[in-house]
Amino acid sequence: MHIVLAEPLGISEALLSEYIKPFLANGHTFTAYSDKASDDQELYERVKDADILMIANRKLPGTVIKKLTKLQMIDVAFTGVDHIDMSVCRNMGITVCNASGYSNTSVSELVIGHTINIYRHILSCDRACREGKTSNGLIGMEIKGKKVGIIGTGKIGIETARLFKAFGAEVLGWSRSVREEALQTGIKYVSLEELLSNADIISLHLPMNENTSRFFDANKISMMKSEAVLINCARGGIVDNKALAEALNEGTIAGAAIDVFDIEPPLSADDPLINAKNCLLSPHVAFLTKESMIRRAEIVFHNLSAYLAQRPENVVH
Repeated sequence: MHIVLAEPLGISEALLSEYIKPFLANGHTFTAYSDKASDDQELYERVKDADILMIANRKLPGTVIKKLTKLQMIDVAFTGVDHIDMSVCRNMGITVCNASGYSNTSVSELVIGHTINIYRHILSCDRACREGKTSNGLIGMEIKGKKVGIIGTGKIGIETARLFKAFGAEVLGWSRSVREEALQTGIKYVSLEELLSNADIISLHLPMNENTSRFFDANKISMMKSEAVLINCARGGIVDNKALAEALNEGTIAGAAIDVFDIEPPLSADDPLINAKNCLLSPHVAFLTKESMIRRAEIVFHNLSAYLAQRPENVVH
């Protein structure tokens, strides 16, 4: 089998080499790229001879996949697969596996970090010190005693709930299905309307699919408390960011912290959130820690071994 890693995994070359060695020893060939392809044509040239393709969050359109006549398996070093044309993969009989679980801790910790940044005005505090100012206007708030709404109670939502519970918050949850693990964590399931109207902090943990596109729209934003804040470290497309920017600028809600967008950063200058009031932005880094990159590599190479042993794991279709 010819295996192609089309973009870097965020680990050292030495560690990558150790992961690759067993496959070379078993007679497979392996090509690894240290950067992302600049366009779809370059991506195709890289992967055109691949039997197995390893890719992270670089978009893989159907126009490219259709030309990969040898391709048998796509090993996705990411949790979501909405950047891959899954319908084409299904039609071509290509197995797709993901790296579910690698970033649970890193994403949930950034949610907490963003919340503390908003509640304690950390960026403004830093700026005040550098500009010779005082603490005037920088009174903060505590997470303890607040109601936190977790929308989407999968693994990351549950991990985020555990962290908020450790701070002394009450955690409300909404999902299309009730999970026993969530209940054991202390999440209280309520209707979406009750969550939106009662939560002081709302954290989104939904996948991106046809049912969740623009799920968090102007209507749902309008149901939030005026002092509430929204945290989105899930997927950009689940929020109507134009409606969110309008709500922030009009003071309908108190603040937001956003790590994911309709496009991968860099953001365009006219992105509605760039100049929105009380909006903390990060360039899609929730998944990105040293520890999570190592876990991700472990999972995708395990997926590779399992597939070659004809017992594929983490199959998403």
